[in-house]
Amino acid sequence: MSPRQQRGEATVDRLLTSALRVFAESGQQGFTVSAVTRASGVSLGSLYHHFGSFDGLAAALYTRCMEQLFDEMTAVLTRARTARTGIRALVQCYLRFTEEHPDVALFLHASAYSGYLAAHADEIRRVKAVKLAVIAAWLGPRVEAGEIAPLPSPLIDVLILGPPAETARRWLSSTYDIDLAQAYRILPDRVWRSLQPD
Repeated sequence: MSPRQQRGEATVDRLLTSALRVFAESGQQGFTVSAVTRASGVSLGSLYHHFGSFDGLAAALYTRCMEQLFDEMTAVLTRARTARTGIRALVQCYLRFTEEHPDVALFLHASAYSGYLAAHADEIRRVKAVKLAVIAAWLGPRVEAGEIAPLPSPLIDVLILGPPAETARRWLSSTYDIDLAQAYRILPDRVWRSLQPD
């Protein structure tokens, strides 16, 4: 890689890291192009050169955060030997990720339906589909073997990811009082039971 490419990658990383920090410290209201360029020390022209727009930066950050979460979930899943341990590991991983990376989790949950991602929805969906395909490839043979209830794949995703995602949203919010440690103990088995074959 040439020095110019290395500088470009460093600039992209600095912008994304600064954008996440700005969002964590200032919320959606403070998540502005001027706040990110100020925090990163990168010019507006450079931001537009690398991302095309501020929405492009936000979409790239969302994609980076989503990939980080899915990469951790995939890693725990590949170590699981049974359907039960795999499902439990996915739920625990999501909750642990939320606790260990609250800024990343907050950005994911707060941005999922925001206007600044709309222009990049197709690319985000494409990246997410690739990550979900890895999980589906692990789940599929277990459904076929009768270890997991034969439900449509999107419903299996909802049953696995829905409870920890909603728990994470509530934990990250100041509106709800939810004990993440308690959820970590209870939810994995409850989610597994929802997926056991009849």
